[in-house]
Amino acid sequence: MHSRPKIRFKASLGFLLRATAAVWLATAGAASGLAQDTAPAADSGHAVVLDRVVAVVNNQAILTSDVDDEMRLAVLNPGGIGRGALTPERALGQLISRALIQQQIRQEGEQIDEPSQNEVDARLSEIRKDLPACVHFNCASEAGWKAFLTANGLTPQQVDTYLRNRIEILSYIELRFRGGILISPEDISAYYHKTLLPQYAPGEAVPPLDKVAPRIEEILLEQQVNVLFDNWLTNLRKQGNVEVLDPAYKTPEAGSNAGQGGA
Repeated sequence: MHSRPKIRFKASLGFLLRATAAVWLATAGAASGLAQDTAPAADSGHAVVLDRVVAVVNNQAILTSDVDDEMRLAVLNPGGIGRGALTPERALGQLISRALIQQQIRQEGEQIDEPSQNEVDARLSEIRKDLPACVHFNCASEAGWKAFLTANGLTPQQVDTYLRNRIEILSYIELRFRGGILISPEDISAYYHKTLLPQYAPGEAVPPLDKVAPRIEEILLEQQVNVLFDNWLTNLRKQGNVEVLDPAYKTPEAGSNAGQGGA
């Protein structure tokens, strides 16, 4: 397998994050057990709805609380759908896709390293400094970060899980799809002359090819990874046993995406 530096690849995964929203949007994790739909109220004697199963992915339950968490965590996504724009149907689709991916990781027995606390802390630092939604709260400060979490109904533990799950899936995708991809110097040169140079107006300083070649290589890698990943995820959707149980989620959007394994 052709070895390439991991750090530089992960640093440029913003393109992949935006292009494969089913994977990179807020990661809360689908619940693995069934919840009871109702429980007796202490005073009134009436049944109170606690949680309910809205979908099952290969015997793994997804609950209404998972969908609610997914929608709140969407505020942490820097380049895609944020809170208020993510519909319950699409949130369910993301949870289904992610469940299929995580099940496949376990089934294949891939040795994905547990994200270290340093990795998680580094990602958290990036979010607090660069996330557009954090600007108003000054999330770089402890007080601002706490205010941001409170305003969006999040806890530090939820954010930690979101980051750990995302790092794990990124590592898996790098391990599975990137190793066999080779970008030739001819590919890099063609992108430079046909795609990059036309973006500069006449008279503007143009960076030499040798300076931008590493970044062009990453762009071309990301494009090829996206194609491989999308095809793989499509097959997972077809092969998986996915059932949406709640009629409220069986809208055209959920039926064409979530019901088939992801959005």
